Amino acid sequence: MYLADRSAPSGAKTAPPDRGSGRASAVAPAVLALGTVSLITDISSEMVTAVLPLYLIAGLGLSPLGFGALDGVYNGVSALVQLTGGHLADRVRNHKLVAGIGYGLSALCKPLLLLAHSLGPISVVLALERTGKGLRTAPRDALISLSTPDELQGRAFGVHRAMDTTGALLGPLAAFLILGVAVDGYDAVFGVSACVALLGVVVLVLFVPSGAGATPPRPAAAAPAGLPAPARPNPVRLRDAAALLRLPRLRALAFCAVLLGLTTVSDAFVYLLLQRRTGIDDQWFPLLPLGTAAVFLLLAVPAGALADRIGRRTVFLTGHALLLAAYGLLLWAPDWPALPYLVLALHGMFYAATDGVLPAAVAATVPESLRATGLALVGTGQALARFACSLAFGGAWTLWGTGPALAAAAAGLLCCAVVAGWVLRPSPPAPATPAPAPPDPARRP
Repeated sequence: MYLADRSAPSGAKTAPPDRGSGRASAVAPAVLALGTVSLITDISSEMVTAVLPLYLIAGLGLSPLGFGALDGVYNGVSALVQLTGGHLADRVRNHKLVAGIGYGLSALCKPLLLLAHSLGPISVVLALERTGKGLRTAPRDALISLSTPDELQGRAFGVHRAMDTTGALLGPLAAFLILGVAVDGYDAVFGVSACVALLGVVVLVLFVPSGAGATPPRPAAAAPAGLPAPARPNPVRLRDAAALLRLPRLRALAFCAVLLGLTTVSDAFVYLLLQRRTGIDDQWFPLLPLGTAAVFLLLAVPAGALADRIGRRTVFLTGHALLLAAYGLLLWAPDWPALPYLVLALHGMFYAATDGVLPAAVAATVPESLRATGLALVGTGQALARFACSLAFGGAWTLWGTGPALAAAAAGLLCCAVVAGWVLRPSPPAPATPAPAPPDPARRP
């Protein structure tokens, strides 16, 4: 019942190991194709995300509390849809179809930002865009998981997150360049973002393998003579999805994801806090996500491989310790010239140690037929918790100021990390049952 447990549950299938060589097999083509789609889509999304805080607060005059509510909508609406996307993908047994609907909906919403210039319409557009993200996340992660052996799940998710983060690195850079040369900078960013999002949908349709598992079906063992062929699997029902929470390991993972999400301040607030702490000019604000993305890109694959090797629990909790260190620097560090680089480096290390490691751990606990649903359960809980954190942190900032709000988040994160470490502790080995003594041949009954 902990993150380092890499054993497959009953009913789950794993890809056969590569016996033709002494090293692990390469990353599956489906993972690389999905990584390319995520790379392109993240360029589009992060172009908007990089300028959105400044656009709303400096351009539209939104208060920190109002921005906290909108940021919660931006990140929390997808949580309400993740369960629908995951269950639907498992039910129709076509993860690519459901993921494609999600990518398409997000792409269609990007041009609507050109028409929305007040808080109400922008909130509706962002909610629809996040609905698309919620639909696609669990089916996409299920495709990655089902195309990868259990012992390489961390590496596969690390490769995907590294490609995804490459888009997160290029998106803010593109927004920065567009704002520097365009007359109506924000509208230009939204227009280019829409074109890039459409390209991501085209790549998904053309290059991601179809089917539930993204890999060719493995040959099944022939049925013995006289026995009927195996029946087709029963359709997935809501009752089956709810029964997943009876799995102790999945329940522990979901609990810890929610607990730690309640104290994870959103990226936008971290960048706003860093700007106010260091006095970074508005012109350079869109480049702040580049620091996080660059570190995430460099460390995502090594962190995933390390989690496969030493245990996902250790890497996952270490990531939250690094986030706590970033909070500490924002609160108490002197005004060093290197402070922005240190905070962004710790922020990126946090994502590298957690973003791919958690779904890899979840995938090892859920049967193939319910893989997307299980990933959606944990992802939904985590996203809803971060939605609550955005609302609470925005309110605390408005009422108390930045320092007390961040101090409260840091204290909460420390307490939650201790509780999560206890919940995810390794289970003690079961005591060995002594073998029965052999009968004494000299003794007669």
